[in-house]
Amino acid sequence: MMEENFNLNKFSKQFIDDHNQEAKEVWDSFHQGKPIRPPMAIGTNTQFFIFNNSLNPGGKTSFHDYLMNARTMLDFNLKSMVWRIENIAQFCDDQIELPDQFEIKIDFQNFEEASYFGAPIEFLENQVPDTRPILAGDRKNALFDLPYPDPMSAGFYHTASLHYEAILTYLQNNPTFLDRPVILQPYGFWTGGFLTLAIALRGFEFLTDLIEDEAYAYSLLNYLFHGILAKVEAYHKLFNLPFPGPELFFTDDAIQLISSKMLRKFLLPLYQTYKSKITTADHIKMHLCGDASRHFKLLRDELGVYDFETGFPINFTNLRKDLGPDVTIHGGPNIMILRDGSAQDVQLETRRILRSGILDGGKFVLREGNNLAPHTPFENLAAMYQEVKNKEYNY
Repeated sequence: MMEENFNLNKFSKQFIDDHNQEAKEVWDSFHQGKPIRPPMAIGTNTQFFIFNNSLNPGGKTSFHDYLMNARTMLDFNLKSMVWRIENIAQFCDDQIELPDQFEIKIDFQNFEEASYFGAPIEFLENQVPDTRPILAGDRKNALFDLPYPDPMSAGFYHTASLHYEAILTYLQNNPTFLDRPVILQPYGFWTGGFLTLAIALRGFEFLTDLIEDEAYAYSLLNYLFHGILAKVEAYHKLFNLPFPGPELFFTDDAIQLISSKMLRKFLLPLYQTYKSKITTADHIKMHLCGDASRHFKLLRDELGVYDFETGFPINFTNLRKDLGPDVTIHGGPNIMILRDGSAQDVQLETRRILRSGILDGGKFVLREGNNLAPHTPFENLAAMYQEVKNKEYNY
């Protein structure tokens, strides 16, 4: 495993101790249902680290390198985790210290399921890798006569299985990093959402299909649903995960593009069946990019979603009025304000959100909306964190 220095010398011991104690108290009280102030989190995905000149100068590690080489994926993930502790943790309610163990996962970005159904992955310079639609135009029915793919070998899952075995073998001989155990997480037991997948495979023509060819829209969604359900169940069994399990974290980002009437008609029955198969939980969590907030009340009432990760733009005043005090909301300033605005812009936007009424009930987590953009200035994160720590927002 690569050599890596861990350096917190820019912080005093007193600063670290005070920060860690406060962060722990904030999260503990929040999880116990007795929050002392809103906790703050910061989401950083692979894109943030790959396009980070401090961590990855000159783009030395490309997305292709990272995704296609098991050791590169392992080393870059570990390096990113350490960099985050050294540079990001001070601006949110993370601990400024090494974790008890490093948890690593096989990274699929957002292309895994489209790849699973046959869409080729494309790597474009300075871009996040993705797939192109394979059902565009008169190829719309191309999948229906084919057998469902093999969950263990179709698309990027073949590469993932090789990566998993390679990393597992490596960790048998090199089980620690910075004297902490490295744990390889299971993969493949989730979905990125049925509408999102349909659009990835068919393109935006699928949005007109929902209006002009309802029979086809139903057929494609149901075909994908059954294929994904079989895949998800197969990976639960592969990794000896309970099926159904005790919780569900679900997503389908593309529902921001449709009306609630369409959501109820085409997708809600699939969501309800999926939930009944996957989890025993009554209440589940959902991540939704963009502004899908018009769907939240429907998803709460009909699917039992009581925990939402939001994107932007979100009207937090209306959202809390619609959902009441018992639903957890994660959200905050638009990532572009965080990246391109001034520290004062960020402070004022954070203040506006925190004063919007979203704090009613104590179930709000402040975070960027959604996933921190590369090159976001640290002073803007500091402004956001300092605002939420203002005693005005203590419960």
